[in-house]
Amino acid sequence: MRARNVFRPPKLKTILLLLPCLLLLLWGSGIAFAAQTTPSPSPQPTTQGGSSAVDHWVKGQVQNLPTGEVESYWNQLMKDYGGFFPEGKTPSLMDMLLPGDNGLSFKSVMSGLTSYMWHEVLFNGKLLVTIVMISVLSMILETLQTAFERKSVSKIAYMLCYMVVLVIAVNSFNVAIGYAKDAIDHMSDFMMAMIPLLFALLASMGNIVTVSVTHPLIVFMIHTVSTLIHTVIFPLFFFSAVLHLVSAMSEKYKLTQLANLLRNVGAGLLGVLLTVFLGVISVRGITSSVTDGVTLRAAKYITGNFVPVIGKMFADATDTVISASLLVKNAIGLSGVIIILFLCAFPAIKILVLALIYNVAAAVMQPLGETPIVTCLQTIGKSMIYVFAALAAVSLMFFLAVTIMLTAGNVTVMMR
Repeated sequence: MRARNVFRPPKLKTILLLLPCLLLLLWGSGIAFAAQTTPSPSPQPTTQGGSSAVDHWVKGQVQNLPTGEVESYWNQLMKDYGGFFPEGKTPSLMDMLLPGDNGLSFKSVMSGLTSYMWHEVLFNGKLLVTIVMISVLSMILETLQTAFERKSVSKIAYMLCYMVVLVIAVNSFNVAIGYAKDAIDHMSDFMMAMIPLLFALLASMGNIVTVSVTHPLIVFMIHTVSTLIHTVIFPLFFFSAVLHLVSAMSEKYKLTQLANLLRNVGAGLLGVLLTVFLGVISVRGITSSVTDGVTLRAAKYITGNFVPVIGKMFADATDTVISASLLVKNAIGLSGVIIILFLCAFPAIKILVLALIYNVAAAVMQPLGETPIVTCLQTIGKSMIYVFAALAAVSLMFFLAVTIMLTAGNVTVMMR
């Protein structure tokens, strides 16, 4: 008996094996059709290789990122201090972010800072002349006390001169603290504007654990450091300087030990803040970045080896996106570091120039006699150095915080 031909449907396993081949044929025919229907672009140099795709991603991400707040800080800096750079020419923020554009050179930065320093020296030179003239007048009056039988008049005149110098010194110290407070406020606000950009780029690179752990921590630490310096450290330095000045007025009642105690407490608290800030952020940032790197590496391995046909292509495309995000993150971070340094450098130069003026005035007046005015000038000059140290410490905290965030992203890529 002849067997009949019975139609048997293909097995599901055979269909699954043939389906990727069919998709590849359709994808290839679609590319060929698109190549026939669209005009061919101008030939690109073959030396670019795969970097052209990465550059395209970089420019696309930079143009789509919300950099408005960061750019406003840069534009304000260039509006205030751009005239001190050579020929008044400064690049825009996009010039520093996009690859191949001209950014700031080290020579132009040093030239701008040097020009600003000389401007402050010349601008505050009249303060030095005023202090020296009043101090010389007070010493002349003190010398003339022995020429009169009644010393009360010359002594009152001397005390008036001393009070004038004291008022000028306290006012200058208050101005220096104001410069430092404004600089710290601007740096804190800028960090709050830049952190979302950096964490968005870190998240696009797969640093989910780093973003979720580090973001609330770094925001809390920035606010804590700024608040403590405003409300604790600067008042300690101010009261220490005032106690030193009051002690110089009286020969019997001295408060120098209490003044030194307040100054040492402020400096010690500043060191503790610096240590805790950097220690916490560095440990949490690096450990979470290692976790992200291991997770990404496992996901890439699974995708490339267990997903048929498109797994390897998807893994390579992910590498391109992560590489572009890495370049953009490093560019944003480097620009942020430059802006932080500028936000700190110009007020710091002002404070250093004021401290230099008071120290020079004390050095000039000391050969004429060890008087309370000389002690007053020395105290103000030394206290301004402590204010400068506090500003530099905060700048170092924010600088290293950005650097640690950049390093965390780079460690994740290395682990991948």
